[in-house]
Amino acid sequence: MDEDEIRKSAALEQRHWWYAERRALVRRLVSPLTPGRALDVGCGGGGNTGVLRDLGWSVTGLEYSPAAAGLARSRGLAVVRGDARRLPVRSDAMDLVMSTDMWEHIDDHEAVAAETFRVLRPGGRALVAVPCSMALWSGHDVALGHVRRYERDSLVAVMEGAGLEVVDVRSWNVLLRPVVRMRRRRKVTSESEMEEVHPLLNAGLRAAVMTERVLPLDRLPGVSLVARAVKP
Repeated sequence: MDEDEIRKSAALEQRHWWYAERRALVRRLVSPLTPGRALDVGCGGGGNTGVLRDLGWSVTGLEYSPAAAGLARSRGLAVVRGDARRLPVRSDAMDLVMSTDMWEHIDDHEAVAAETFRVLRPGGRALVAVPCSMALWSGHDVALGHVRRYERDSLVAVMEGAGLEVVDVRSWNVLLRPVVRMRRRRKVTSESEMEEVHPLLNAGLRAAVMTERVLPLDRLPGVSLVARAVKP
């Protein structure tokens, strides 16, 4: 992702429905865990890193982009620059490793999964979110620097190939998938969909995603996949 896109995303992060609901999802999934040491790999501007901090975790963000790392630090977060394929962290050091919408940017995602396994302590947890389904591939993915979207089986295979035990894989943003698919079929240019949304539309889209919290939709195709795993 180029620096202009990084800055645009950071500017939208606090109010855009997608970012707000992704933070809420992270909060729901991590809240039951006992806080400890956490690493947010590919932390971007630090929105989800801040969620972990607020939940009581001793969290460090890891970010390759100097622009994104600077933005996260400006929010008072502990951030180190580094490569997800070679984490600057000792083995068995972390209770939680989280990566939200980062693996799809890396050609060698097997190395990222292996490093996640290495730095987790036995019994430590991994939380990974990725875009779902090559059927949704579009100029949006190109603009964001994606190299793939994931099917459920392919995500599990990469994680299990690194030695992680996958606890569950759920779909997210299910109700809006038909809208996303239709929009991406019509749009042929390589442009990100992360843009300002009218407040009323923003509230409506957020409400649609919030509805998924109480409906049994997590096995249906969505726009994203969220996997939880443990290091044996």
